[in-house]
Amino acid sequence: MSQKTVTVSVRRLVEFILRSGDIDTVSGAFGEMDAMQQGGLMHRKLQKEAGPSYRAEVSLKHTTEMDETLAITVEGRADGVITETEMAADESGELGLKEVVTIDEIKGTYRNLRYITEPVLVHLAQAKCYAFFYAEKEDLEEIQVQMTYVHLKTGKVQRFREKMTRNELEVWYTELIDRFAVWVRHQIAWIKKRNLSIGAGSFPFEYRESQKKLVSGVYQTILRHRRLFVEAPTGTGKTISAIYPAVQAMGNGLTETIFYLTARTIARTVAEDTFGLLQDKGLAMKVITLTAKEKICVLDKVQCSPEYCPRAKGHYDRINEALYDLVTQEDRMTRECILAYAGKHQVCPFEFQLDAALFADAVIGDYNYVFDPNVALKRFFSDRSGDYLFLIDEAHNLVDRAREMYSAVMSMTELTHARHAVEDKAVDRRLVTYMDRSILAMSALRESSDQSCQLMGNIGSLIVYLTKLSEQLEETLKEGVTAPLREVLMEFYFDIRRFICAFDRSDDRYLIYALRSEDSFEIKIFCVDPSKDLGERLAKGCGAVFFSATLLPVQYYKEMLSDTAASDYDLYVDSPFAEENRLLVAATDVSSRYTRRGRKEYERMAAYIRDIIRGKHGNYMVFFPSYQLMKDVFEVFTEMELMKAGHGLQLVVQESEMSEDARQKFLDAFQADAADAVIGFCVMGGIFSEGIDLKEDRLIGVIIIGTGLPQVGEERELLSRYFNEKSGRGFEYAYLYPGMNKVLQAAGRVIRTEKDRGVIALLDERFNYSQYRKMFPREWHNCSKTSLNTIVQQVEDFWTDKA
Repeated sequence: MSQKTVTVSVRRLVEFILRSGDIDTVSGAFGEMDAMQQGGLMHRKLQKEAGPSYRAEVSLKHTTEMDETLAITVEGRADGVITETEMAADESGELGLKEVVTIDEIKGTYRNLRYITEPVLVHLAQAKCYAFFYAEKEDLEEIQVQMTYVHLKTGKVQRFREKMTRNELEVWYTELIDRFAVWVRHQIAWIKKRNLSIGAGSFPFEYRESQKKLVSGVYQTILRHRRLFVEAPTGTGKTISAIYPAVQAMGNGLTETIFYLTARTIARTVAEDTFGLLQDKGLAMKVITLTAKEKICVLDKVQCSPEYCPRAKGHYDRINEALYDLVTQEDRMTRECILAYAGKHQVCPFEFQLDAALFADAVIGDYNYVFDPNVALKRFFSDRSGDYLFLIDEAHNLVDRAREMYSAVMSMTELTHARHAVEDKAVDRRLVTYMDRSILAMSALRESSDQSCQLMGNIGSLIVYLTKLSEQLEETLKEGVTAPLREVLMEFYFDIRRFICAFDRSDDRYLIYALRSEDSFEIKIFCVDPSKDLGERLAKGCGAVFFSATLLPVQYYKEMLSDTAASDYDLYVDSPFAEENRLLVAATDVSSRYTRRGRKEYERMAAYIRDIIRGKHGNYMVFFPSYQLMKDVFEVFTEMELMKAGHGLQLVVQESEMSEDARQKFLDAFQADAADAVIGFCVMGGIFSEGIDLKEDRLIGVIIIGTGLPQVGEERELLSRYFNEKSGRGFEYAYLYPGMNKVLQAAGRVIRTEKDRGVIALLDERFNYSQYRKMFPREWHNCSKTSLNTIVQQVEDFWTDKA
């Protein structure tokens, strides 16, 4: 039997096996800061100042032969190995010089050093690992361990040193590695079982030609460690056609974790169901769905502190037992499953699921778990890359989501609110001083801007004071602040850090501008082109597949979502459905342009709706570019004779804020063979324009009013000017492409299966212009023109042919 060697870093080993204590938002928020650039700079400064006896960044590793089947290698770099000589007596009592070796482990912190009275357990454990490795390598009977804590703001240092024998280090390390081996053996056995099941599996359906093409494209992309952009029309089975080859690639050792990333809850449910389908057919795979903290927290209000949450107290003392219970018993780790095991072991369900993800083969979750620099899974991405595969569903949504992730805002209102919160409070005066200076810096920027929206030049002075303010906030919060001031300052701190980090990332792909009104002033660092930021995240994995029913033009999405666009693959999958099952028309005598809006145009739109639904009794959705236009047309439509609710017609209207129950009630109105016809009035780009699946007679027509172009606004105009200067395509990038994507998504609600029949009516004369027609997918080549004089006959002829 061949021996398997598993390699793990010193830090990951000790942080996993030896973690203990409470969850605390304050301490947890700043724990990451120790490993950031400032900590690295301070490390190097201390190492240079230490003198010739100090060797920095010494690579060390140790392999333990557990048995004939398993060896575990632990490796890392000691911050320092100090070799000194001291006077000591030998066995005969004679004095002489003796060489003494000390392993130094440096940790940067913002915590006041007077509160650090002994080394943190996991920090000391890292040093002890290196000490054991070095003593073994150099055959030393004794070695010293030194913990060096350095304050990242003041540079002050506090050290703890103790002498240890190789024997006691070996006993300690053996217990540590034995505890870790339990997890390793479980994972090895699981992966063997998983891969055998993958090899025995097959595609769960009869292949369509379009699915063969997609499955092959995805697998080849993974094999070559590339990125693929897929336009796959609704109904092509793109979810299974992406997941199945990814699973096969995992069985062949091409990827270690599949991340299925989405923008909407419904898409996560589809992914769960797809993995579940494969599991029902024999696939052994651990799949976890990640849930936002606010939705999985057991408290009424999220308060991650032991004084408020009993589960936060001692969470890390219980977490590994809870994890082992979960991963050895469950393969489908849904929200309900996580909550059940978290309750059983009294641990935080949010942190629990993040740890459980490390043991999952597939992780389903929102985009932000990979791409958002403030939320991304640090357990996977903070200090390493991996053979991770990213399957990015609804990829058309990622452009705006990414801009949001990498942008940040600082407002005068937020600064003054925080300043008022500390008024007359017992806080360090330096905190108040830096707040005042930050406010003055914002005031100066306001005085320099004389427009409602203005690009800014140098905001360096604001950044300097915000940086000092954030450092002081860290120190203040570390030393302890009572609620509710702590909550205010914590939120304020995170906003400042996000703003500073956005500034540090900013380059010529960003715009910094001010928004000014009579009662507000804010500075926004706006990520116009997120491709580089996304690329850095994608580089953490071995490949990525972006797919959507609407990814046209593909070059635009490649440029916006990937920094390797020139070498990325793209694939267009033809629709598998018969063209004759769909009537697609574009009106020539109606427009949603602002200059045309008025009673007369609304009556024409309402007449179109009336004439289309008279062609066949059934369910329809009407999509509008805005709530206001929807309201105006709805009022006109309901005034029409015989068109009021109660005449065999039920009207349902999307509201701007809808609960989950309200959304479901809206969709439940669309039932096949109902006595009343149903018309849903909806907004393009909203919750009902994508991700819903009303098959067959539950929806037989979609009427799209307007081209979906985003409303003209200051930020959109900045986008337009930026891309005009860059490529001469400002209108397309800022308005046309996002607008037409909404149109295509709305149109995709109709034909979901080969049994579906339906009408798609595009009510805006601009859909007949070449600029817009070029945006149509291939299967729309037979789009015909229509008018109020011809629409009735066209609809009647279509349904007569389908009878």
